[in-house]
Amino acid sequence: MDGLAKAAAGESTGFDADGSVEGFRSAGTLPLRVELVRQLRRRRTQLLLGFLVLLPFILWAAFEFGQDSGNRRSGGFVDLATASAPNFVIFVLFAAGSFLLPMIVALFFGDTIASEASWSSLKYLLAMPVPRHRLLRQKAAASALLSLLSLVLLPAVALLVGVVFYGTGQAVSPTGDAISFGDSMLAMAGSVGYIAVNLLWVAALALLLSVAVDAPLGAVGGAVLVSILSQILDQITALGGLREYLPTHFSFAWSDLISTDIDWTNITEGAFSSVLYAAVFGLLAARRFSRKDVTS
Repeated sequence: MDGLAKAAAGESTGFDADGSVEGFRSAGTLPLRVELVRQLRRRRTQLLLGFLVLLPFILWAAFEFGQDSGNRRSGGFVDLATASAPNFVIFVLFAAGSFLLPMIVALFFGDTIASEASWSSLKYLLAMPVPRHRLLRQKAAASALLSLLSLVLLPAVALLVGVVFYGTGQAVSPTGDAISFGDSMLAMAGSVGYIAVNLLWVAALALLLSVAVDAPLGAVGGAVLVSILSQILDQITALGGLREYLPTHFSFAWSDLISTDIDWTNITEGAFSSVLYAAVFGLLAARRFSRKDVTS
C-alpha cells in the first residue's frame, strides 16, 4: 500500500492550456502508418487492388479474342486501343473514368468514418482520446493515399500489358495527332495527376456523407449516385452553359494532353471546379463532424 501511495503521489495531475492532461500529445494518437496498415489488411482493399491489377488483362483478352477491325490509326479511343501501349493505357483510363474510378474514391472516403460508426467503435476512438479533427484528418489522409495508389496502379499495370502485347509505339489521338512514346509517358503522368485532382470533389462529398450517416453503403452509394446524376445531366445539351458548373463536366479534359498542341483551358477549369467543390464539401464535413453527437 505504501508503494501504491508513493506512485500515486508522483503522478502529474496538472493540465495544459488546452485543457488536456499534462503530457498528453494529440499528435501521437492514431498514427497514419497504423491506419494505413489497418486499411490494407481489410479484405475489401485487397480485393479491390487485385481487381485493378486484373482489369487490364481482362480488357486485353477482350480485344485478343474479339473481332479486330484492322484499322489501328483512326477512330475513337476504343478503335485505337491496340495501336500501342500508350493508347491501351488511354483506353483503360477512358473506360474506367466514368464509373470505376469515382466509385473507388467514394469507397475509400465514404467508408472511413461511417464504418467505424457501424462497428460501434467510433466512440471508443474518440474516448482514447483521439481529437475529432485529428481523427478526421488521419482517416482522410489514409483514404487519399489508398485512392492515389489505386489511380496509379491501374495505368501502371495497363502500361505493362500494353508494352508486352502492343509495343512502345506512338500515342495516337482520335483527332489524328501522334506523339512519341517518351512524350506519351509524360502525358500519362499528367493525366493521372489531373484525374486525381478532378476526383477530389468525389472524395470530399463521400467524406461529408460518411460523417453524416452511420451506414458505409449510404455514404459510398450517395457519392456515386451524385456522380452518375451529374454525368447524366451533362449529356443534356439543352442546359447549355449550365453544364460547365457540373462537377463531372471536365472529367475527361485529361485527353487534351494527348496532343501535339495542348490546350490547357479545359484542364485548368476542371481542376479549379473540382478543388472548389472539394473545399466546400470538406469544410462542411469538418463542421458536421465537430458538432456530431457520436453515440456509436
